[in-house]
Amino acid sequence: MRTRQKRARRERGRRERGRRERGRRLAADAALLLLATAFALPLVWLLLASLDPGADLRVRAPSTLTGENFRAVLTDEIAFTPMLNSLLLCGGATAVTVVCAALAAYPLSRHRARWARPYLLTVLFTTCLPITAVMVPVYALFVRVELIDTRYGTALFMAASQLPFALWLTKNFMDAVPLVLEEAAWTDGASGARTLTRVVLPLMGPGLTVVTVYTFIQLWGNFFVPFMLILTPERLPASVSVYTFFGNYGSVVYGQLAAFSILYSLPVLLLYVLIARRLGGGFALGGAVKG
Repeated sequence: MRTRQKRARRERGRRERGRRERGRRLAADAALLLLATAFALPLVWLLLASLDPGADLRVRAPSTLTGENFRAVLTDEIAFTPMLNSLLLCGGATAVTVVCAALAAYPLSRHRARWARPYLLTVLFTTCLPITAVMVPVYALFVRVELIDTRYGTALFMAASQLPFALWLTKNFMDAVPLVLEEAAWTDGASGARTLTRVVLPLMGPGLTVVTVYTFIQLWGNFFVPFMLILTPERLPASVSVYTFFGNYGSVVYGQLAAFSILYSLPVLLLYVLIARRLGGGFALGGAVKG
């Protein structure tokens, strides 16, 4: 009798634990579903509003599907010229950032110095400074050195603003490349520059890809810097020209804004798709290091 009672109690305990576990799983699934809905609704609105001639802030299926919003924004003034300006500005700034980050990360990664850690902490601190805190002196400096309203001057400042974090990322990726590979190259007579370009950088290709994508995305969405430093409307990038859809005769053209936003996101998505295979490739060190 006691044995049966113990078994019954254990069975009831297992059923109770099973019910509690199912309840926790349902609560977690509901929370995840709510979070996914919060992320998906703006994207759904963006897609629907871009095809709706009478779009507003409500998420609804358009009564008639039309490409009028895309035809309205696909002009030289609204889309093509700002997109070209963005590609030139952000592409040039990204190239400068990645090259400078690789050159600066190499001595920090390969040479142990007493000043290296304080220097890296100082670099990390600079990433915490808001860009608005330095724009007034930067604007005055650009006026004095006659770099105001120039693409290359704006690109250089944007590159400098992204360089600290890019340097941190690049150094961490470079630390994963074994030093013995460089020593073997030095034994064969390779110089430091040749070792960096022919041994280290090819092995940390996925890491450089991450740095490049992250830097380009951050620069592509930068509104404040080009808005302050570029004065000519024909030179403004797409991140600044998007504000023209707000305040036209006291209203917002939601359909055209949604269509322009989709076009504005395409270069970043295309960049990620083109190099996504390298992101999961890891470092190609198989067989390079032998015991």
